[in-house]
Amino acid sequence: MVALVSAAMSLAPPLDRPRPFLDVTASVLGRPWRERCGDPGQQALATTMTQAYGLPDLLARVLVGRGVGPAEAEAYLSPRLRDLMPDPFVLVDMEVAVDRLAHAVRSREAVAIFGDYDVDGASSAALLADYLRSLGVPVRIHIPDRITEGYGPNVGAVTTLRGEGAGLLVCVDCGTAGHEPLAAAAALGLDVIVLDHHGAPEELPATRALVNPNRLDDLSGLGHLCAAGVVFMTLVALARRLRGEGAFASAAEPRLTDFLDLVALATVADVVPLVGLNRAFVMQGLAVMRARGRPGLAALLDAAGLSEPPEAWHLGFLVGPRINAGGRIGDAGLGARLLTTADPMEARRIADELDRLNRERQAIEAQAVAEAEAEMDARLAGDPDRPVLIAASPEWHPGIVGLIAARLKERFGRPAFAFAVKPDGSAVGSGRSVVGADLGGAVRDAVAAGLAVKGGGHAMAAGVTLPPGGLAAFGESLARDLTEAVGQARAAEALLIDGTVSAGGATAELVRLIQRAGPFGQGAPEPVMALPRHRVVDAGVVGNGHVRARLVSGDGQAVGAIAFRAAQGPLGVALLGGIGRSFHVAGTLSCDRWRGAERAQVRICDVAPCG
Repeated sequence: MVALVSAAMSLAPPLDRPRPFLDVTASVLGRPWRERCGDPGQQALATTMTQAYGLPDLLARVLVGRGVGPAEAEAYLSPRLRDLMPDPFVLVDMEVAVDRLAHAVRSREAVAIFGDYDVDGASSAALLADYLRSLGVPVRIHIPDRITEGYGPNVGAVTTLRGEGAGLLVCVDCGTAGHEPLAAAAALGLDVIVLDHHGAPEELPATRALVNPNRLDDLSGLGHLCAAGVVFMTLVALARRLRGEGAFASAAEPRLTDFLDLVALATVADVVPLVGLNRAFVMQGLAVMRARGRPGLAALLDAAGLSEPPEAWHLGFLVGPRINAGGRIGDAGLGARLLTTADPMEARRIADELDRLNRERQAIEAQAVAEAEAEMDARLAGDPDRPVLIAASPEWHPGIVGLIAARLKERFGRPAFAFAVKPDGSAVGSGRSVVGADLGGAVRDAVAAGLAVKGGGHAMAAGVTLPPGGLAAFGESLARDLTEAVGQARAAEALLIDGTVSAGGATAELVRLIQRAGPFGQGAPEPVMALPRHRVVDAGVVGNGHVRARLVSGDGQAVGAIAFRAAQGPLGVALLGGIGRSFHVAGTLSCDRWRGAERAQVRICDVAPCG
């Protein structure tokens, strides 16, 4: 039985908005459509960009719609790490961290790396371990078990690591709030460095160095980095220090750019904003990944059935979930081992195991999501303005609660938390938010108020542990913190359209043109194109609840399309039941490669009946 608790405070009223695009005031997903670059000032900037720099009109409009002006267009289209990389020592505590790491390198001291069990944690741990090992430093990685250890460093693990001979403990993608276990580490004689990016409390744990652009006293402006980005910045600083000491006079210096595949993977999978330095990380990291030099990633791409060169969205939808599957329902250390192994056979074995775990995770998730969505449909029918959703069940696996929360957020357009309830009534949960509602901050407020045992995160995602019977009080706390922000976000909610195209105009050449403005992701949304008045001539369910369709324009031209995970929702229902009918279709464009041929495909995100 699924128990659900929701805050019942009213949302802000909708604001006046410009004329709907294609007169769509409410699509099948209940959204109005609006032109992203519809303001006269934006249109003037796009025209200037086209005339002054010779950019195609659509590309200029895409850039302007993402806040890029004419003067920044060239640099935006070709982001280079050397142009965007700041001095790493602008980060608080970086000097101290590099001093201690350099000492470990010089003395070949045993280093323990403690990571998180998600993609960012695995990538960060692999990045640091690979670099230190290339310099002859003995390294041991520990990724905690989600069920038995939970998130972040713990006393038992640090005691074991010290007993194995580690003199330095580096926490990556965790540790910013680890007061008790890090104090225990210090008492055992371990020096501790934290390399993290999660929101930080006012009082930090006692460490040798805590490098986190989101600590309150850090003014670097690099808060958009994921943990792997912070680790990469640390390695840039460490390489500079070692180079200055002559460490590479008689030995080859590791090429840091070879590690950017890990940074790109973590940046996309952790859903941090693809702006500034992060864009360069992803663009250059994808180029490294396409060379298939890391056996683990090459094997995982094969296991995922990806025969084409990976793009940013593949990292988020194909690669990331498979690495996460180990930490969710299997061996949490599989991801880090996959990313660090140099043995192609071992890489293939681990990749196959992660692929199997991912299929198992999908089956478990599907049942839980169906339960949560059905209950939410019933609850929201009587109270549609609840700003925050909280779902809880004793039957859910703790490793999938974040996925349940993500599906609820996607389906209902508001922040959502999902909890696995333990026999004693305590609950472990994960949440996902909408742009503009800081979920991590709301969780830290609940912890400070004594409503949660522990918790943290960032604006778009957070985790928390609640005491027995604490669900209702936690829901009320979230409502107090987030109602206004969620109201504003939902009032402004609309599907933003970047341009129009017909089936015949949706070509591989157009896809390549649009991709010049990439990579796309959080903070840099993929351009959405509208296909006006296209008839659905075929539709069917494929794969894991996806809907594949064929769209035909008025001139008889056709294009293939797919709506991911849509079969059971209103979008899938409209497509499957709309064969022979015409719709305005909105979606992103990608290339479908098959037997050497390249065709454009529409990834449908919304439709609206014509007329």
